[in-house]
Amino acid sequence: MSKLIKEFKPFIVSILITIAFLFLQAATELALPDYMSDIVNVGIQQNGIENLVPEVMKEDTMDKIMIFSDEDEKTLISQTYKLIGKNTLTQKEYEKLVKKYPALEQENLYILNTRSKNDLETMSPYLGKIFLIISAIEEGAYQSYVDLPQGTDPFMILRQLPREQIDAIKIKIDEQFKALPEGIITQSALAYIKSMYEDIGIDMNRIQTNYILYIGGMMLLISLVGMGASIAVGFLSARISSGLGRSLRDKVFNKVTTFSNSEFNDFSTASLITRSTNDIQQVQMFTVMMLRMVFYAPILGVGGVIRALRTNTSMAWIIAVGVMAILTLVIVIFATAMPKFKRMQRLVDNVNRVTREALTGMLVIRAFNTQKVEEKKFDDANIDLTRTNLFVSRIMTVLMPTMMLIMNSVTLLIIWIGAKEIENGTIQVGDMMAFMQYTMQIIMSFLMISMISIILPRASVSAQRISEVLNKEITIKDPENPKEVKKDVKGLLEFKNVSFKYPGAEEYVLQDISFTARPGETTAFIGGTGSGKSTLINLIPRFFDVTEGQILLDGQDIREMKLHDLREKIGYVPQKSILFSGTIESNIKYGKNADASDEEVQKAIRIAQAKEFILEKEKGLQSEIAQGGANVSGGQKQRLSIARALVKKPEIFIFDDSFSALDFKTDAALRKAMAEEIKDSTLLIVAQRISTIMNAEKIIVLDDGRIVGMGTHKELLKNCEVYRQIALSQLSEEELAI
Repeated sequence: MSKLIKEFKPFIVSILITIAFLFLQAATELALPDYMSDIVNVGIQQNGIENLVPEVMKEDTMDKIMIFSDEDEKTLISQTYKLIGKNTLTQKEYEKLVKKYPALEQENLYILNTRSKNDLETMSPYLGKIFLIISAIEEGAYQSYVDLPQGTDPFMILRQLPREQIDAIKIKIDEQFKALPEGIITQSALAYIKSMYEDIGIDMNRIQTNYILYIGGMMLLISLVGMGASIAVGFLSARISSGLGRSLRDKVFNKVTTFSNSEFNDFSTASLITRSTNDIQQVQMFTVMMLRMVFYAPILGVGGVIRALRTNTSMAWIIAVGVMAILTLVIVIFATAMPKFKRMQRLVDNVNRVTREALTGMLVIRAFNTQKVEEKKFDDANIDLTRTNLFVSRIMTVLMPTMMLIMNSVTLLIIWIGAKEIENGTIQVGDMMAFMQYTMQIIMSFLMISMISIILPRASVSAQRISEVLNKEITIKDPENPKEVKKDVKGLLEFKNVSFKYPGAEEYVLQDISFTARPGETTAFIGGTGSGKSTLINLIPRFFDVTEGQILLDGQDIREMKLHDLREKIGYVPQKSILFSGTIESNIKYGKNADASDEEVQKAIRIAQAKEFILEKEKGLQSEIAQGGANVSGGQKQRLSIARALVKKPEIFIFDDSFSALDFKTDAALRKAMAEEIKDSTLLIVAQRISTIMNAEKIIVLDDGRIVGMGTHKELLKNCEVYRQIALSQLSEEELAI
């Protein structure tokens, strides 16, 4: 994937926004267990009492607290609480508060005057211990704190004791409290606060219900925010991956259009199709997974660890056990599945290749009754791919149940260990539940990463295959400092000592080719199969570059010209006629980038002898052409290809054996029309039929990559034995006028 990192550059802003939403999503998900813990601990177990600092208390309770408080604590409590009564409140305030605190009707109350978190956190620990002491003394268990006669009011005696003696009692009490878990002290203090609230007349059910509804509402709000963040992440990740896929397909296609025949030989057509579709789809899928999981998993995992350790550190080893089990499972599966993922894309290529060959050659297959042979070839390729897919699927099938087993085992372990700690008063039930959820989130984060690690090999192979296309060095490209094409281009073409061999080959296909093709003349090429005719023609539009020598257009080396400028001067009709899906009109106008006028199209049709069969069609020029021209005959396809080149009106026409599918009458009529209508252009014709080229001003005879004859038809019959043999094999001596 690292090879395609630069392709993400246009999406940097969207990726950063996505990461911001991932942080928001993780924050909301990590916040929910804490709120759930508060509902259990505070809402259910503590009856909605949030801390050990009472919201309101009676005067005599405040007096008891002051007995065990030092000067600093007394000062803080005095600043924190305010004494209220019927005489200190307005009528409206009194009526409002007396409904909330019915005891206010009978006596003055101390009400909390601050909501400072620091003050509450400072007061809560020592108030909890003081409430436990007061509770124990009120229940008669004060002998362990102070030795008093039975029947006496302990608080009256304690108020009269010197400060030093009170401090000594507090030290003695603190030593006893050290043996008690903090949870027990808290729960005992809360029980006292609850009884104190009930004595004041506060509706504890209402407090509990309000607290649970408030926390539940907060959880609902956080869930909605998290849902919004998740939707935003999904939307942005889909847009980024789709944009990346579109960009890669565009770049791969544009790159392939710049390939010369040499580059096409390095990639099969089936492979290029797979790379443009399936491979890009794999990268696109990985991009979605990366944005939604790879970035999210570390955020969730680290946040989960921090929150879990904040909740309880004594069970941290359980997280380590769960993570190690997950990693062990992932490593085993990863090591088993990765070789299969690397093989899978090659198998997809093979299936595409076999399918394409079968569909392209269907007529030949039927003609030779080899359907069974092709079916076996397809079955072999299909079975190989199916077996690999099944193997990977089975591995994935094992993964999820094993993951669930690990997660459930970790849950049971947390409950087992947590139950003992709850019994000892170390933690509360809500804390254990929160720790359980955080542990699951941590394990899930590792599960996300593991899933990505399994998808990564296939995506990595696909990315490698895409980058091979994008980074392929183009052998035929525009020169660094192209020369301007002469405005008065006439089409004079010169070959000077041209030799050519294919890249990597040792033997030359063409050797020492020299000739001149002039405007207004027809230069024809003929020779046996494999003599190099088509190769020679392909050098002119630079489908290949010459190995030695030069090709000049009006005195200028074609390698010094831009490819676009060079090819703009050439009308090319290939040996195998290719039509594109669309209409007859769109295929003809294709030669001039759809800019041809109706008059130019009609003229091209007339010269190419295509008018008759076009008029026979119901829709004429608007008749549909199937992909590859499958719904027209070979001769009709050739004539439309010729019309496409003619409408361009270039300086040079190249016909690479483009008349072979035409009958003799149509061939003759077409050549006559061309001689009249495009007489100022340079015509280069590769042909197998002597009748097609016998009237050419110059005929070049090729044999084994060399020129063995050059001249007119009559001259070659006298001077070139190779030409004479070809001619006699096609026509009689009378027809040749020998």
